[in-house]
Amino acid sequence: MFLQLDQAPVPMKRVYLLSEELKNSPEYVAIVQALTLNPTKPSMGLRGRHGLYGSPQWWASIEQRQMPLLFVSGTIRRTYVAGMGEEGDDEINSIELLLDDGSVRNDVGIYVNDKADIALFRVGCRVELVYALDEMKKPAPDGSIDYSKNALEMAISLEPVK
Repeated sequence: MFLQLDQAPVPMKRVYLLSEELKNSPEYVAIVQALTLNPTKPSMGLRGRHGLYGSPQWWASIEQRQMPLLFVSGTIRRTYVAGMGEEGDDEINSIELLLDDGSVRNDVGIYVNDKADIALFRVGCRVELVYALDEMKKPAPDGSIDYSKNALEMAISLEPVK
């Protein structure tokens, strides 16, 4: 695991592990891997440079830090519903964070393995999150490497921070 919760400034609960989600979604993993391997889709999906998504090689690349990781931590300023869900679906799925460096990130999704943990996401609570940045086949508009942000772990404080 990548989040060092024992070093967090407040007690935290780990609410999401991608490894747990993928155990329950072998069909999703197969679809992502098939798109990576599909030569007729040269600009769709992941490049696979660090192994096929969810494979032992992919996980080893993450563990060995060959694939870039992005750590995000801060305090929730706002919770909201993003996207176009089903009518009546008003369950929060996104947060705005005041990051530790003082900047604001307003596009952070909520990741949980147990839907009941969504209730923990409240204004004032601390969040820690780590993403694996996997290379996409299609470059970014400026020609540089574009990355898919795959949330690996997410944790939240059990109480708002002071």
